[in-house]
Amino acid sequence: MKKITIVLLMGFFITACGGGNTSNNADAADPYATNATNNNVNPDYDPHRGEGKFSDVKVDPKLDAAMASNGEKVYGVKCGSCHKLTNEKLVGPGWEGITTRRKAEWILNFITNTDAMIDKDPELQAQLEICLVRMPNQNLSDDDARSLYEFMRKNDGVK
Repeated sequence: MKKITIVLLMGFFITACGGGNTSNNADAADPYATNATNNNVNPDYDPHRGEGKFSDVKVDPKLDAAMASNGEKVYGVKCGSCHKLTNEKLVGPGWEGITTRRKAEWILNFITNTDAMIDKDPELQAQLEICLVRMPNQNLSDDDARSLYEFMRKNDGVK
């Protein structure tokens, strides 16, 4: 009698815990899409600039080779263990094409103000669901962040 009771209780709990979600994963929005929305986002948040102190970054069309070289060193120490320079995901997404998809202000704010950006940016939240690992704040100085951005531009083919 105890076995029957246990089996019935297990059946009840399995049924109660079962998902009532009948949606198809194929219908889910592409988390890489640039128009991802999140109703919980602060309406004052600018998805093109991000959240942080960088608001108007002047970028010379010509690459600053010295800054890019310094940025490559920063990448080697702080970024290379999680990010590839191609479009292939490692722990985090690959960097190929990032400077053509994002404004300099957004990139610099993200790498210097990581936690606030992840908390407010719906696209970063969608990316987090894919990568499953929250990017740690690397405590980069503004100069190191700017050098890293210049290295990203070099990686994207800017000469």
